[in-house]
Amino acid sequence: MASTALAPPPTTTSTNDRFLFAASFLTLIAAGIGFSVRGVILADWGTQFGFTQTELGTITGGGLIGFGVAIIFFSFFADLFGYGKLMLVAFLLHAASAVVTFAATPVYAAYGKDGAFACLSIGLWLFALGNGTCEAVINPLTASLFPRNKTHWLNILHAGWPLGLILGVLITLSFDLSGSVRWEAKLGVFLIPVLGYGFLMFNRPFPKSEAEAAGVPLKSMMGNVGLIGFAVAAMFLAFAFPTLLTAVGIKVPEIGGLAGGPLVGYVMGAVIWLVFAVYSGFSPGSFLLGFLYLLHALIGYVELGTDSWITNITTRVLKSGTNAQLAFVWTNLLMFTLRFTAGPIVHRINPIGLLLISAILGCAGLAMLGLPFTDTIWLWLAAVTVYGIGKTFYWPTMLGVISERFPKGGALALGLAGGIGMISAGFFGGPGIGYKQDYLAVQKIKETSPATYARYKSDAAEGFPILSDVSPETAPKIAGFDNAKLKVFNDYKGGVAAKGSEPVMTTLDKDLATLDKEKAAGKPVGEKLETSLRNLKTWWATQGLPNFEADKEVLTGAEDYGAKTALLYTAGVPAALAVGFLLLLIYFAATGGYKQVHI
Repeated sequence: MASTALAPPPTTTSTNDRFLFAASFLTLIAAGIGFSVRGVILADWGTQFGFTQTELGTITGGGLIGFGVAIIFFSFFADLFGYGKLMLVAFLLHAASAVVTFAATPVYAAYGKDGAFACLSIGLWLFALGNGTCEAVINPLTASLFPRNKTHWLNILHAGWPLGLILGVLITLSFDLSGSVRWEAKLGVFLIPVLGYGFLMFNRPFPKSEAEAAGVPLKSMMGNVGLIGFAVAAMFLAFAFPTLLTAVGIKVPEIGGLAGGPLVGYVMGAVIWLVFAVYSGFSPGSFLLGFLYLLHALIGYVELGTDSWITNITTRVLKSGTNAQLAFVWTNLLMFTLRFTAGPIVHRINPIGLLLISAILGCAGLAMLGLPFTDTIWLWLAAVTVYGIGKTFYWPTMLGVISERFPKGGALALGLAGGIGMISAGFFGGPGIGYKQDYLAVQKIKETSPATYARYKSDAAEGFPILSDVSPETAPKIAGFDNAKLKVFNDYKGGVAAKGSEPVMTTLDKDLATLDKEKAAGKPVGEKLETSLRNLKTWWATQGLPNFEADKEVLTGAEDYGAKTALLYTAGVPAALAVGFLLLLIYFAATGGYKQVHI
């Protein structure tokens, strides 16, 4: 991968430009395939290595946050070192993630479950860092390749993400139909687009960003972002740091009676903001850019946060994993197709108008999904179609607006937006929507069957990130359902109870059989895992199974209610976005209309 070229991008698209754009498109396909396939093979990891649901959640939990931190970090170096060098780093990170992840099986044979856990966790973080490095490059690169039509081409670029998600589903389905195929083969397909973008970008000249081509140094780019804009980024970095500390095995004890991890995160965020302030010459920046960053945080919450739950919720509502996957493919096919049409729409109504319409449709779609009667395949597809159209243009169009209005911010201004959106999705979106499901399901079951709740509740109380600590009255911490107990309940409901007298082995029985087999073979077995599995078996025999018939309907009904109503509540986020975009329309109307700024 070559160094950055000296000349600014031409007005026409050269063969080199087309190769670079195609390579950028492939990076998002690789990210989408990896994201989609990993969600499916979690069950394979659980079966092969004996992981609990909590352990699987720990492996996958930091992916979006790591993605976001990598975007922000490498955005400072995109213009300094050149796009080509960073893409080489991304290629190496993606390749390393495959090597480390695939090593889980032989490492497990040699070192047991802990070794496999380390391989899979490190592999996911390397994958997330590779994705973040790509994102730090491909957005400003596309803006540089198509400086007069940024929003349109950024939308086309980001059509690669839904295409990757679709391919991931089709890959897993086709492998499953062909027989027993190991998870390594399914996941390894993501290396095809990785090799593709590596080949297309190798030894090619890369253009400079508009800012660098105009001679704007990094210090001036930082000043263009300013203290206001970077305050938003520093705040989200502060939220992300505790997860990063946990990922590298650093446990911070309580400090003055307060949780040490978050406190250290806030201090680190403040220090980074102060360093940025000094180096940027204490430039205040623009309130408009800070406002756009906050809106992008909401976009990350509602788009990626909802996406991380929508298949799970669809499976619950439609009682069919196959229908859930088909609905997932449909919405992403819709997004893939529509992102090619952004240009003509923007020419008619401008990017802010497109974002306002998207927010209104997104709000309407989520509200429809949350209605009690939207529980048949056709009504659900109608609602998810409205939602899918609404979310299509959020992310790339917002990046287009930031690039068009703040070109002197260079790759940094765009990278901060992407990083903020990803961290918001990982820290607030996924956990926040999960909290709402738990809270609403618990409220429902407390009304219908307190005894069932007492049997299935978790020992730990969880809250909405930040809000539950700041305002416990607004978002009180609650003990949701114990997922391990629910897993046994659902296995029995879908297996033994559904098939009558047929001998059906539950996952718990299989896990215990595997554990006993490993102990007999002299392999190391985690004491905590063994204790938890045997306690779970005792609980099921004494409490779960004897009350199965009494609990069956109320427990399922509470979970369904929590899942659907959480989507209804989430509709408030695109509603807030609509208000924000309306304010932007008023602002631009009062200042002469929306216009692209040129350096």
